[in-house]
Amino acid sequence: MFSEAECKVIEKAIEEAELKCSGEIRVHIDRTCEGDVMDVAVRTFEKLEMHKTQLRNGVLFYFAYETRKFAVLGDAGIDTKVPKNFWDDVAAEMEAKFRKGEFVEGLCNGVRRCGEKLQEFFPYQRDDVNELPNAISFGEE
Repeated sequence: MFSEAECKVIEKAIEEAELKCSGEIRVHIDRTCEGDVMDVAVRTFEKLEMHKTQLRNGVLFYFAYETRKFAVLGDAGIDTKVPKNFWDDVAAEMEAKFRKGEFVEGLCNGVRRCGEKLQEFFPYQRDDVNELPNAISFGEE
């Protein structure tokens, strides 16, 4: 779905967002998503061990390109702090880009927006440790 150069752009957006906060952001790409996308995103979140961050402030961007399904999922620490419609608003902004075929831009914009919100509630600390990799994870091809 994404070239190596496009993956690097997305990973750079993750890195830049995480430099502003103590949150952890991951992007996971699958070819297809069978069933409810949120259920699959929750399982992926757990598989990537995103629930094991100290402050429970991880955010997962799940994207299945062939079935054109995606979800944005925040862990308990951030989910209790953001407005109720925050994840839906981020997803709507991403979907607007996706409809134009701008998948990299959509993901990067979503990552940046979540980074800004994480910065608000979980600002960067000098002793912050990157608890999860910034590299995009891929499911079965």
